[in-house]
Amino acid sequence: MGAQQVADRFAELYGARPEGVWAAPGRVNLIGEHTDYNDGFVMPFALPHQAVAAVSRRTDGVLRLHSADIEGGITELRLDDLAPGGDHDWTAYPAGVVWALREAGHGITGADVHLASTVPTGAGLSSSAALEVVIALALDDLYGLGLKPWRLARLCQRAENVYVGVPTGIMDQTASACCEAGHALFLDTRDLSQRQIPFDLAAAGLRLLVVDTQVKHAHSGGEYGKRRAGCEKGAALLGVDALRDIPYDGLDAALARLGDEEEVVPLVRHIVTENERVERTVALLRAGDPRAIGPVLTEGHASLRDDFRISCPELDLVVDTALAGGALGARMTGGGFGGSAIVLAEATEVDTLTKSVEEAFAAAGLTAPRVFEAVPSAGARRLA
Repeated sequence: MGAQQVADRFAELYGARPEGVWAAPGRVNLIGEHTDYNDGFVMPFALPHQAVAAVSRRTDGVLRLHSADIEGGITELRLDDLAPGGDHDWTAYPAGVVWALREAGHGITGADVHLASTVPTGAGLSSSAALEVVIALALDDLYGLGLKPWRLARLCQRAENVYVGVPTGIMDQTASACCEAGHALFLDTRDLSQRQIPFDLAAAGLRLLVVDTQVKHAHSGGEYGKRRAGCEKGAALLGVDALRDIPYDGLDAALARLGDEEEVVPLVRHIVTENERVERTVALLRAGDPRAIGPVLTEGHASLRDDFRISCPELDLVVDTALAGGALGARMTGGGFGGSAIVLAEATEVDTLTKSVEEAFAAAGLTAPRVFEAVPSAGARRLA
């Protein structure tokens, strides 16, 4: 899906060439799951799969939206009518970004937009963040707002939290806006400080596979909100601003203080240990030992499955089958309750592992998974 193709379709829809074409990628989170809304550490990298938007400005207070991926014609919205909670369709994501920009005082006067995306939806690969970030970047460029990528990510998060009504953290939007090709992004979600960590698995003879289970998840579902509320309750009971403030070597004491809070204890344990796993992964990669992160990934899956309780049989089947077949490590990635798992493997074992996972799904009577290599790619950028 190239810029020219999207621009040509824009011209067919709106009767004129777009002022530009922009792209923003989906992401894979290598390690650091559900830590972002706890002020913790995350480590995503961008995928080559991306949302592409052809956009032109308007001056009449109208936003017109069209998607190549959704059946239907052009949706027309008036900027003055945009309000949180009023839109439950896909258009809430781009409209929410326009709303957030205007709420922040930026003089957006309208736009024509045509979108197309190759980021799988419902797969835990941040298709919604890619959609938000590409709109924010396009409007930033067209209206000369001069916003830094991290600031665009913040505004996109506000759009998703307030306008769409999904309580996500900052990781997905920051990954889409800020990642660099060949690197994973070590992000401190409290102060938004970033470090680009070299992540060239191919040079080490390794591959990272994404296995999309085809089980759709929805962040707006109640279970995600329950986990977030439980983490906030744990922080309040422990007298800290966020679970980030509980040190790894103080975890046992913290859990003892929580006593019989059966719902909260495992959530706290996951967040504190997951932050430590992110820091351990960073250290291993910086030391040039990417194979050693495999067991860390697997530890993370066990924690997400047993403590945070957001895995599902299909995700567990991927992880168990891959590990039994000789993978170096595997874990679910993303919000959970479906979506994708990642598998770290020797390059020579990719075909065998892929076949093993596909056969395991067939034997269980499940829909065939989608398997592809995750290549650390560039963040949001202008294409034309």
